[in-house]
Amino acid sequence: MLRFKIKELISKKSFNENRRITIGEVAEETGVSRVTLSKMANQRGYNTVTDNIDKLCIYFDCEVSELVEFVSSCEK
Repeated sequence: MLRFKIKELISKKSFNENRRITIGEVAEETGVSRVTLSKMANQRGYNTVTDNIDKLCIYFDCEVSELVEFVSSCEK
């Protein structure tokens, strides 16, 4: 399963810019809907289009691996 690290990146950007950044602001700046961002941040295994990943990587100035991580769903 893929996990999107939206909350972590918002927190990091907020700290670096010394200001509060909201999901609404990210939505406005990227063109990715607020609902989609919220689902990416909170819903396990949410599926999105690569265009959204591209827009978020540009906004957060990060690599895909900093935005998305693979979490094994296999029981060990």
